[in-house]
Amino acid sequence: MITIDEQGRPEPPLADGEAATLLGFLDYQRATLEWKCAGLDAAALGAKTAASALTLGGLLKHMTYVEDSWFSYSLHGQDRQPPWNAVDWKAQPDWDFHSAAEDSADDLRGRWQDAVERSRSLVAETLAAGGLDSPAGRAWSDGGVPSLRWIMCHMIEEYARHNGHADLLRESVDGSVGE
Repeated sequence: MITIDEQGRPEPPLADGEAATLLGFLDYQRATLEWKCAGLDAAALGAKTAASALTLGGLLKHMTYVEDSWFSYSLHGQDRQPPWNAVDWKAQPDWDFHSAAEDSADDLRGRWQDAVERSRSLVAETLAAGGLDSPAGRAWSDGGVPSLRWIMCHMIEEYARHNGHADLLRESVDGSVGE
C-alpha cells in the first residue's frame, strides 16, 4: 500500500527490496518538484530570486533533459531526440535552463511528465531484463559504464539538489513554503 503525504507525494516504502526503495525515493523527489511547480503560470515559472538566473521553468526543462539523458540516451543507448539533438551544448551548456522562458507552463509540465513516464517504462524494462546491476547501453567517454543502480542513485541526488532550489524559488513567487 502506498502512503500519500499531504502534498500528494508517495512516501518511499519503509521495508521493501532495493529496486522498490530506489524507485520510491526517486518518485518522491519527482513529486516534490511537481508540487513546487503546481498551479503556476509561465510568468511565475520564470521568476528569479536573488542574483541567480535560475527559474522553476528552467528546473522543469532541465529535469526533462536529465530524465531523457540518463534513461533514454545513457541507459538504453538511444539517440537524442528533439529538442536535445539540435542543441550545441558546448556553445550553450545551460540551454535547457535559459530556453524555458520561451515555453508555456503547460508545455514545460507536459514535456517533463512525458519524460518521467518514458523513464519509468525504461527502468521497468531494464529491471525485468537484468535488474539494478544492468549496465548502461552507452559508455562514458572514459570507458566507464554505470549500472542502473548508479543511475537511479544519481537521479535521486539530482532531484534532491534541485528541489532545494525549487523551495527557494517557489517561496519567492508566492510565499509557499514547505519541505
